[in-house]
Amino acid sequence: MSTFSFSSTAIDVAQLQMALNDPAAGGYVSFEGWVRNHNEGQQVTQLEYEAFEALAIKEGERIIDEAKQRFGILRAACVHRIGSLAIGEIAVWVGVSSAHRAEAFAACRYLIDEIKHRVPIWKKEHYVNGDSGWVNCERCASETSDVHEHEHR
Repeated sequence: MSTFSFSSTAIDVAQLQMALNDPAAGGYVSFEGWVRNHNEGQQVTQLEYEAFEALAIKEGERIIDEAKQRFGILRAACVHRIGSLAIGEIAVWVGVSSAHRAEAFAACRYLIDEIKHRVPIWKKEHYVNGDSGWVNCERCASETSDVHEHEHR
């Protein structure tokens, strides 16, 4: 099993949890990010996720390796959905097993925070009023101008 992956279908949490089982583990922690029906005052009907998969998998694997080194955990994995998701579906799942609960909690928090910050995954919300928009995408929404400080040749 790859420790970081994408899925275009529902995430099977029970299967993922079994893959993290280890006889040396005394603690298991997971995080599930669910699709909610609202954001910033807007009523949300569904989400779409896109990713630059090749780069995202490399960066996701790197983050999981960092967590293993930093927290001394036994196993960790993350699955992120891509495509269209309905309200209530799991958009992202992170799981960690370790000898002790403290390391598992800390590593799980580290993983979801770093994945959200560093992995190239984009979220588009669809709203009740028919509009849609990319969430937290300041760079892709920045204004462009034909006036530049340099010349084009």
